[in-house]
Amino acid sequence: MTTRRIAAAWLVAEPLAAVLAMLDRDGEEARVVGGAVRNTLLGEPPGDTDIATTAAPDEVMRRARAAGFKAVPTGIDHGTVTVVAAGTPFEVTTLREDVETYGRKATVAFGRDWGVDAARRDFTMNALSLSPDGTLHDPVGGLPDLKARRVRFIGDPARRIDEDHLRILRFFRFQAAYGNGTADPDSLHACIVGREKLRGLSRERVRMELMKLVAAPAAASTLQTMADTGILQLVLGGIGRPWDLSVMAARERDLGLAPDPTRRLGALAVLIAEDAERLRERLRLTNAESERLAAMAEGWWRLCATTSEAEAKALLYRLGPVPYADRMLLAWTRAGAGASATDVPAEGAADAAAWTSLVTLPQRWCAPRFPIKASRFMARGLAGPALGAAMKAAEAAWIAAGFPMDAKALDGIVATVLVGRGGDRTA
Repeated sequence: MTTRRIAAAWLVAEPLAAVLAMLDRDGEEARVVGGAVRNTLLGEPPGDTDIATTAAPDEVMRRARAAGFKAVPTGIDHGTVTVVAAGTPFEVTTLREDVETYGRKATVAFGRDWGVDAARRDFTMNALSLSPDGTLHDPVGGLPDLKARRVRFIGDPARRIDEDHLRILRFFRFQAAYGNGTADPDSLHACIVGREKLRGLSRERVRMELMKLVAAPAAASTLQTMADTGILQLVLGGIGRPWDLSVMAARERDLGLAPDPTRRLGALAVLIAEDAERLRERLRLTNAESERLAAMAEGWWRLCATTSEAEAKALLYRLGPVPYADRMLLAWTRAGAGASATDVPAEGAADAAAWTSLVTLPQRWCAPRFPIKASRFMARGLAGPALGAAMKAAEAAWIAAGFPMDAKALDGIVATVLVGRGGDRTA
């Protein structure tokens, strides 16, 4: 086992320090485990802080309540208690070993052996732990792998996957987030051999992993590996386009936008409305995600860099800022694109400037509310379907006129609609 000391300001900051002090005494030991340790060694923000302890779950709850903390038995059957200190939740899990595993479920036994607990985890870089005094523990060689950005299963990859089939997707997600571009051969081979096990996973868990994966730095190359090995097709239920996601990511970077998982999923897997519907069912997407994908699928191919500002404003008015940006970015992503990762769109500075102007329109212009009230037509005797048709015609005329707000222009639109319907010529 490798041990060394590291300095981490967050480790001695409250309320974490108080929670660790409460657990790490009187014959029990506690360490920070998982992502916080990994991220700190990579120079990244620690994120959520998880704690492992030799103390049994009931002892964790007793100590927490005695210290004035809230203790919630969120996963007590598997040894997890959520301790809330100063409004901050910490997941505290008792050391354990798997007695039996069933692909996504396990029978566990609580223990006191840190090495046994580490050996049951997924990847070597996730088995690192940190004592309250800053001592780093590395029982399975995770530190060299982390330095090399090598995502590698602990022990036998096939056994790790048999224990939890979701680890196939977690492998690719970690590869996209932390890998060096070349997947560990043994780990990748085990994922390919075990890929049919993905069919038994819950749609919610698959969605969770995929949404994290598509937003990761090396998402495009990782998804291409998944496509080449037949794994991506199993996840999506159809063909993916990793090269489109690669271009979308470049557009986001050029515009200073944060990675957007839903938008990237659209670039990866949505060409037509049926694709959006299939993903909604297959991944159990949220309503908001489904609506965005459906909006992306509708008519993106009609947009081009020569779209006028008036046409763009009309689209922005109809869709709203987020769906508008989604569809414009998707159109720009696929403008002139071919059907492979080596056939990406080429463009000149003028095209790039035109597309940038279209995509960023919501930052320069806010669509106004339609100002003509139905009462103006009702006063002329219109009602029911005739009233609805008049309002629809007036809105179309208002958009075509460039969204005027002055009274004279609005009066003219009302009068024109009334004349068209054989009504009064005055408004």
